[in-house]
Amino acid sequence: MTSPKSAWPALWALVVGFFMILVDTTIVSVANPRIMKGLDADINAVIWVTSAYLLAYAVPLLVTGRLGDRFGPKRIYLIGLVVFTLASAWCGASTSIEMLIAARTVQGLGASLLTPQTMAVITRTFPPQSRGQAMSLWGATAAVATLVGPILGGFLVDGLGWQWIFFVNVPVGVVGFVLAWRLVPHLETHPHRFDLPGVGLWAVGMFALVFGIQEGQSHQWGQLWGPITIWAVIGFGIVVLAVFVWWQKVSTGEPLLPLALFRVRNFALGNLAIGMVGLAVTANSLPLVFYYQLVLGFSPTRAALQLVPMALLSGALAPLVGRLVDRYPARYLATFGLATMALAMGWYALWLVPDESLWWRLLLPSALMGLGGAFTWSPIGVTATRDLSPRNAGAGSGVYNSVRQVGSVLGSAAIAALMQAQLAALLPGGGQAASAAEASGQLPPLLRAGFAQAMANSMLLPAAAALVGAVVAACFAISGGERGRPDVPAVSGAGVH
Repeated sequence: MTSPKSAWPALWALVVGFFMILVDTTIVSVANPRIMKGLDADINAVIWVTSAYLLAYAVPLLVTGRLGDRFGPKRIYLIGLVVFTLASAWCGASTSIEMLIAARTVQGLGASLLTPQTMAVITRTFPPQSRGQAMSLWGATAAVATLVGPILGGFLVDGLGWQWIFFVNVPVGVVGFVLAWRLVPHLETHPHRFDLPGVGLWAVGMFALVFGIQEGQSHQWGQLWGPITIWAVIGFGIVVLAVFVWWQKVSTGEPLLPLALFRVRNFALGNLAIGMVGLAVTANSLPLVFYYQLVLGFSPTRAALQLVPMALLSGALAPLVGRLVDRYPARYLATFGLATMALAMGWYALWLVPDESLWWRLLLPSALMGLGGAFTWSPIGVTATRDLSPRNAGAGSGVYNSVRQVGSVLGSAAIAALMQAQLAALLPGGGQAASAAEASGQLPPLLRAGFAQAMANSMLLPAAAALVGAVVAACFAISGGERGRPDVPAVSGAGVH
């Protein structure tokens, strides 16, 4: 195992790319109204720009963690960074919504190659007693990037155009490549076989589920093509995912999803909690951005500045939380963080009103979100991964990151469906009402109250997800991760112990 002193430069180098792809997960949200106008798209189509990225990001993660084990995390990280950077340039050059969605899909594939390698390096190079501080950097990066994305996006959209939220990745990607090439060590590789039937089942099931949820409202939850209905597509996705789990149990080869890992209480609960975090954070940003720009008439920059308290508090408290994680049970820290996030989003739901003079009040739940976020990412990450062996680091981090991204993509699809349903119920013309803002950048006065109420109601979805996450975190076991390494059942072919 590499000494912590020599491991830190490698981790910082990897954080550059990790930060970039996480920023890209949320940076699009603030540009959605401008992309709608620039590429002549509706709300559902523009949300697919995010959903396609998240889906292409989430589905391969169960494999890409193993690729790092098999070929070395450094090599796979560099390949992913190249794919991501080139796809970013393609996104910025897109001239239609269909082209942008395709480019974002490739970008998501690059991100899926890159992400698991950062957590694997932490697990394989830092000893357990130092892993909390290293994971706090990883968690702080995730939290700050998720919050900084919309802020940076606002400045870029107003100053240079929506295309630059993608073009900015090109120089960052080049710098990240050089740093990783020089600072990240070549780690020992382990042989793995890849479960191709499992990959196919996972991909088909996830796509059908996400497609059905996101397209449901636009098809009135009825007929899709011929006799095929939206509910049939969703049901098909659920059945295929159930078959995927069965296949993982009965397959004689190395499982894509090591189900035995989930016999460890904290690994299972940590994955469920981070899935709720992914859902809540992704679903939270979309109603806020549309509210600020279409109801209050804010520019992308001004809308993004409403999130500054989140970013400042989350970033400032991250080092403190990193030290607390090594000293106190993660159960208490993560429960506090998730409950605080749920409270903040419920607070937003109460105060999203069509009165521009009250904009300053919304800085308060923004600050509360930052406080909650600071206490969420690192404690959950440490809890879920503390007991992974070096041989299983890639598989475990792949599962963890995949669950987080599954939560994000389901959050994106679910919030799209909920927003459209609320708009259909509260506005004449439903979701098409947003197109009325294209000429002036703001909805007509008669539509603002209904639109604001639709966005407020939509905020209850991420609030509920965060509350469920808090309940899950409250069930973390204090023994084991905090008091020593528990016995982890062996996984055939995966090297878990």
